[in-house]
Amino acid sequence: MNPYATPIMTFSLILGTTITISSNHWVLAWTGLEINTLAIIPLIAKSHHPRAVEAATKYFLTQAAASALVLFSSMTNAWVTGQWDITQMNHPTSCLLLTAAIAIKLGLVPFHFWFPEVLQGSPLMTALLLSTLMKFPPLTLLLLTSKSLDPALLTAMALASTALGGWMGLNQTQTRKILAFSSISHLGWIAIILVYSPKLALLTFYLYTIMTSAVFLALNKIKALNLSMIMTSWTKTPVLNATLMLVLLSLAGLPPLTGFMPKWLIIQELTKQEMTPAAMAIAMLSLLSLFFYLRLAYHSTITLPPNSSNHMKQWYTSKAPSTPTAVLASLSILLLPLSPMMHAIV
Repeated sequence: MNPYATPIMTFSLILGTTITISSNHWVLAWTGLEINTLAIIPLIAKSHHPRAVEAATKYFLTQAAASALVLFSSMTNAWVTGQWDITQMNHPTSCLLLTAAIAIKLGLVPFHFWFPEVLQGSPLMTALLLSTLMKFPPLTLLLLTSKSLDPALLTAMALASTALGGWMGLNQTQTRKILAFSSISHLGWIAIILVYSPKLALLTFYLYTIMTSAVFLALNKIKALNLSMIMTSWTKTPVLNATLMLVLLSLAGLPPLTGFMPKWLIIQELTKQEMTPAAMAIAMLSLLSLFFYLRLAYHSTITLPPNSSNHMKQWYTSKAPSTPTAVLASLSILLLPLSPMMHAIV
């Protein structure tokens, strides 16, 4: 790839995200989403491997369909109400179409099929962008229209996402697919609280972004694309592997780590909204995801390979992890004591 291409794509991603999250008009928000889509596709297909090209094609087709639905729902709303303002989404059919469109863009169940396949065909750092930055603009649109959305529909999609994200991740051996199903499961937690507390949904997304970024950066450092490569990486970076185990347990939502905070606050808020059955259901379904996080953590640190690896031998090196990895890992592990302050804010 041309050396100028990556900075241009990066700038376009930042520009598209900024346009969407700062706009009040539907056409401007749609333009930002399109800039984002067109900027990420070359980064997905960068390796020219057939799987990468297939992933880029799948991503383009699903995002194009979702963008068309966003535009159609906003036009329908403008036709009925005369309003192009994002916060004035009042027509029921338009709200339903918008929910479906944003669910496709985010990868919420039942529109999740493209996400694991696209992540599996992308390089690790592009997969990081797809799991974090690319979800921010659609999530912003959901937050801006949260007062108009159907709580029952979002709750059903959230519970289905948490269940399927945990269930489908159980039998995976590829790290990118595991993190894709982890993303679907976390989106369920965000979607279930979106209507009742948008600030809490945003806090959950921020913490998810920090923890997922730490995991992806650690996996990129040790070049681990599957579980067997994680098992043999302890000889190369023992400290990073131990840190990866803690970050994975935080992503699972175990106390006393950072990941416990959003789940605790969401269950508390759902109980206040007299949605105790939904809170119990989503808490029980998160046990499915806990299993595959524990399996990843077990492979990263606790177990040693029983036989010689067929991968290239990775000898111990004293090279320290990069500063972003260290900072994100620290935030992923140590933020739980700030829960009272976060609770006061949301």
